[in-house]
Amino acid sequence: MVGRRFFQKGHASVSTSSSVAGAAPRRLALVLAGVAASGIALFLLTSHYGRTTSLTDTSLDAMASASAAPNPASSAAAMVMNAMLPAMNDGALSSGLVHRSMSSEALEQSLPLLGQAEARLIRIYQLISQAERHEALEEAESLVKDYPNFHLANLVLGDLLSVYTRPIRQIGDVPDTKAIAATKQLEVLREQSRRRLLALTERPPENSVPSQFLALSTQSRHAIAVDASRSRLYLFENSQGDGKTKASRMKLVGDYYISVGQSGVEKVSEGDLRTPVGVYYITSSLDAAKLPDLYGSGALPINYPNPLDLQRGKTGSGIWLHGSPSEQFARPPQASEGCVVLSNQDLDTLLSKVEIRTTPVVIAPELNWVKPEDLATERQQFEQTLEAWRSLKSQGKLDELKALYSPSFDNQGQKLADWWPRVEGEVRALRSKEVELKDLSVLNWRDKDDTMVVTFGEVPAGKARGVTKRQYWIREGKQWKIFNEGTV
Repeated sequence: MVGRRFFQKGHASVSTSSSVAGAAPRRLALVLAGVAASGIALFLLTSHYGRTTSLTDTSLDAMASASAAPNPASSAAAMVMNAMLPAMNDGALSSGLVHRSMSSEALEQSLPLLGQAEARLIRIYQLISQAERHEALEEAESLVKDYPNFHLANLVLGDLLSVYTRPIRQIGDVPDTKAIAATKQLEVLREQSRRRLLALTERPPENSVPSQFLALSTQSRHAIAVDASRSRLYLFENSQGDGKTKASRMKLVGDYYISVGQSGVEKVSEGDLRTPVGVYYITSSLDAAKLPDLYGSGALPINYPNPLDLQRGKTGSGIWLHGSPSEQFARPPQASEGCVVLSNQDLDTLLSKVEIRTTPVVIAPELNWVKPEDLATERQQFEQTLEAWRSLKSQGKLDELKALYSPSFDNQGQKLADWWPRVEGEVRALRSKEVELKDLSVLNWRDKDDTMVVTFGEVPAGKARGVTKRQYWIREGKQWKIFNEGTV
């Protein structure tokens, strides 16, 4: 079945000729090196971390002054890099992230979380900002040698070679024909570099988690959260929280650059070129040997469309987390037909750690970071409703139990009237024995609706084992109701 699926119409990650992927790596590297004088540092100066600005005469004068300094190449490079990283006060953003400078201490804390190649690229940026041009050039040459298909690294190397040989006096100080030849490539690499650097200067606070993770059982040894606005995938290790009475104890162990759909996120229909948002689980792991080169070192499919997506009439399939084709180290921020795409190096890390069926994947337009203890009240309030469900089922109070199910209940076409005889059968089989809920995970998804994705082991008293269930709850007015449930 795998051999047929990834060629299906509208699969979520078909490459496009309009992206950087269309150029052969060696040819593209030469083009990018040719436009180096208007390379990464210069055009990032105009982006100013995403805030619309323009270069003033003062800025140009400062660059010209730097070029006239005793060591113009080194000074100009540092001037441009430091201008690209404006001074900012440490403090929290509305998303819960905090501003941090690119100091050596801050970088040492963050770099171990990054992929090896990205960490090396960031170190080069740091050397440039410190006017250490010789060291930066050596590091860039080494990075390109190790990863010749890393287009952004090729561009940075071209910048360094250009700045090293002559001072930079103005933006776009190259022949027009060369700049025009790589306009599209420069645009996507500019945005990729901006997002990579933002990930270093706007960081999750220590021991914080995305707000969707109310509780995570230790049966989920890892969890994934994707922030589409920042092109980042965060990998968490979960080893302490019991998911029942305590907040999740999740440790951030990986922070990787990713790309999403060409049209962004919030997938609605087949072929809309968007990445879905919501709470998902990894369903399988696909062997790279059985996949085309487009998918790189492998793929991790997720369960899109999930029950909430189906309730909303969303269509499409084949949404995977997967690697990059051999001609690219990484793809532009928006380049797939809906998949989440990593470098092969970073995907290999996921493949070595995550497990199918138990690894949740939250994909959000923007993540909101909080301290786990800040979720305690919300978690406890919902657990009261879940406890009421458990108690009513244990006591066999079917009428009251049914009141906790939504009239819009749907399980693969089975409405509540079709599903209810199954619930009645489960209650009769219990014979008024207590039901225990073990290994509880609760993930919240809130947009126009407030929903909970709840996974637990349902174990009758006196039994050592039971079945693993997953329920989807939605807040209807002031009450929580189940609109989908089944076994995992």
